[in-house]
Amino acid sequence: MKIRVAVFVAAILSTGFIAAAAAQQAEPKVPDQLKVTIDTNQIAPPISKYVFGSFIEHIGPLIYRSLWSEMLDDRKFYFPINSQVEEAPARPGGGGGRGMPLRKWRPVGPDDVVTMDKDHPFVGDQSPRIALDSSTPHGISQPGVALVNGKKYTGRIYLCGTPGTRVKVSLIWGDGANDRQTVTIGEITGEYKKFPLSFTSGADTNAGAFEIAGTGNGNFHIGTASLMPADNIDGFRPDTIALLKKLHSGMWRLPGGNFLSNWDWHQAIGDIDKRPPMFDHAWNAMQVNDVGMDEFMTFCKLIDVDPYVTVNAGLGDANSAAEEVEYLNGPASSYWGAKRAENGHPEPYHIKYWNIGNEPWGTFQIGYTDLKYYVIKNNDFAAAMRNVDPSIMLIGSAKMMEPSWLKGEDRAKYVDNLGPMYGSDDDWTGGLLKNSWGTFSGIAQHWYEGPGRHFNLEKAKALAPDAPATGAYDTYEPTTLEYARYAGDVVLRHAEEWEGYQQRFPEMIPHKIFMSIDEYAYGGPGGGGRGGPNLKSALAYGMLLDEMMRHSDFITMGAHTMGTSSLDIMPTSSVINAVGLVYEMYGERFPGTIPVAVAGNSPQPPIDSSKYGDEPKVSSGSPTYPLDVFAALTPDHKYLDVAVVNATDSEQKFDMNVAGVQIAGPSTLWQLSGSSLDAMDRVGQPAQVEIKEIPVSNASGPIPVAPISVNIYRFQVAQ
Repeated sequence: MKIRVAVFVAAILSTGFIAAAAAQQAEPKVPDQLKVTIDTNQIAPPISKYVFGSFIEHIGPLIYRSLWSEMLDDRKFYFPINSQVEEAPARPGGGGGRGMPLRKWRPVGPDDVVTMDKDHPFVGDQSPRIALDSSTPHGISQPGVALVNGKKYTGRIYLCGTPGTRVKVSLIWGDGANDRQTVTIGEITGEYKKFPLSFTSGADTNAGAFEIAGTGNGNFHIGTASLMPADNIDGFRPDTIALLKKLHSGMWRLPGGNFLSNWDWHQAIGDIDKRPPMFDHAWNAMQVNDVGMDEFMTFCKLIDVDPYVTVNAGLGDANSAAEEVEYLNGPASSYWGAKRAENGHPEPYHIKYWNIGNEPWGTFQIGYTDLKYYVIKNNDFAAAMRNVDPSIMLIGSAKMMEPSWLKGEDRAKYVDNLGPMYGSDDDWTGGLLKNSWGTFSGIAQHWYEGPGRHFNLEKAKALAPDAPATGAYDTYEPTTLEYARYAGDVVLRHAEEWEGYQQRFPEMIPHKIFMSIDEYAYGGPGGGGRGGPNLKSALAYGMLLDEMMRHSDFITMGAHTMGTSSLDIMPTSSVINAVGLVYEMYGERFPGTIPVAVAGNSPQPPIDSSKYGDEPKVSSGSPTYPLDVFAALTPDHKYLDVAVVNATDSEQKFDMNVAGVQIAGPSTLWQLSGSSLDAMDRVGQPAQVEIKEIPVSNASGPIPVAPISVNIYRFQVAQ
C-alpha cells in the first residue's frame, strides 16, 4: 500500500472525520492526547540516497569563491586593465559571494604602461603587455586578497618578454615596506615559460594584494597567474570539502543551470592555464573555465557523491552530448576516452545519470525552442548518447504545469488542480511523455517558491492575456507553522500532478519512471530569509524532506539549489548553516531506510485548492497536527527512525504505538534547535543552531518534542 494513502485513510478512520467535515474545519483542534501510530507492516520502497542531493552551476564567482581555491580573479585577463574600473567592494561572508563582482587588476605605474596584446595572446583573446622602465617598476596588481597569518600560499605565473627583464612577484599584507614577500623571477625569454611561486603571509587581512612588476628595457607579457593556499586539495578548498562531505548528499547535479545552455564542455578540459575564459550570457558574467569536467568529477569523489551530469541542449547538439558521454564514460581506446587519458584520467568515470538540457521549457533559456521541436531534439540526444553508452540512465527535462505562467484563455481553463490542462500546449511534461517515450528513465522537475501568497484562480481568469501573473496573487502573513508547512505543500502538489500523469500514461508505473526534483529552493536563496538560512527555514526544510520521502515510490532524486548554500562561507573559512544541518541529519540517517505508515488522531488543516491554484488537494504532512511525523526502518530492521518537526513555539507531546515490531531498550534523539526562529550559524560567531545528541530511556509514555525543533528519534527494534 502506498504510504501516503495509508496515512490519510488511517487518519480518517481513527478520528471519525469525513471529507465534508474536514473541508469545513478552518483550524483543527489539537486533541488533549496526541496519538501517533506507526505500522511497520505497511512499507514503501527504500529511500534513495539521491533524494538528499545538491545542484550547482557557474553563476558569477559562485563556484570559484566557495569550492575552488583560486584566490585571483580574472587570472586569464579577460577584462582590460586600467585605473578607471570601479573598485569592487570587500568580500562579505555568506554563501560564497554569488552576487559579488570580480576584483579587478590595476596598473602599477601609469595606465599607458599596460596594453592588451590581442595579436599573440597566451590564452583567450588577449594578454597584458607591460612597457618597462629601467628604474621604476611597472606591472599590475590585484587588491582585496584575503590572507591568514603564517599560512603558506603557492602558485605559478607564465611570463615572456625582452631578455634581461627583471620581474618580481609579491604577496602584500600591509602598507609597510616589509609587509610583503617577494619572489624574484629567473631569466625571461621571448617564449612563455612557467615559473613557480611560494609565499607565507605575515598577517591576517582581507585587504591583501598580489603584485607583478618589472624593470628593464622593452616589455614583458603575462600569460596567466595563479595563487592558492598550499593546503588545497586538488585545487579545492579543504574547509568546504570537509563540510560538504558531512552532508552525505548522495549526488550532485552539475554543471547544470541556465549557464549550461551557452557552455561548450570541450573548452573545459585539458590544461587549465590554457583553457580560454568565456562569457556566460545567461548570467552576464565571465567564467575563467578552471572548473570543468574533470575537476567536477574530482570534486564529487572528494565529497563522496555520485555525479549527475546535464548536457547542453540549448546551443549544444546531439553529437556534442555523445562526445561528452564518451569523454566521461568511454574506454581509453575510444577517441574522447583517449583525450581523457591524455588529461591524466585513464579510467572511465562511469557516470550513470544524465540529464538532457536545463529548463528547455523556459523562454528565457538560451537556445529555447517550443515543445513541438524540443521533443525532436530530446529524441536525437537520447539516441546519440545511448549509442555511445547503452547503460546510462537518461532524465528528460520537463515542467509540472504552474498557474503563474499560463496566459489568457489558458488561465480561464485552469481549475481543479490542472485537470483540463493535461495534454494542452502548455503541458510540457505530457508532451515529453507522449512524444519522447522510451528516451528517459526519469523526468526532471524544478521549483523555487516561498510562502506569503496564493495564486487566486478567479483573479487569474480576470487578467488580460498579456497581464503579468502577479495580479492574480493574494498575499498573507504566514504563521511559523504555515511557513514551514507550505514547503511540504509544494512537494505534495507536484506529487499529485505526477499521479495525474501516471493515470494518463499508466506505463509509467511498471516502467518505474521516476521524478527527479533536481533544482529546488524554498524561501529565498539557500533556503532562508533576508539574513540567510535560519532556524525557521530549517523547520521548513525538515517538512520538505519528510514529504519527499513519503513518495519514495517515484521521487528518487532531489538536488537542493545551490549545493554551497548549505554553508556560510568566508574567503578563509566556512561553517554548515541551519539548513545544511537539516541535510546533515537526514542525509546521515535516512538513505536506504524503508518508509513505514504513520497514522494519527489529528489531521492537518484543510486545503482550499478550489480557490488557489498553488495548493495541493490535501495538506502535506502526517495526520499528527501540529507535528509532522515520518518513520522508516533501517535496512537491517534493527532500528526504527522517526523524524518529528515541531514548528510551534511550545512543547508538544505524543503517545507512540508501533505495530509490526517491538521497540526495546534505550534510544537516541538527534535534535536541531536554537534560541529563536532567527537563529543562524555564521562564520566567526558562536553557533546559534545546533544538533544535540540526547539519550532517551524508552518510548513509553508521552514523548516530549521541544518547540521550534527538528528531531530524529532512533528506537531499537527487539530482535
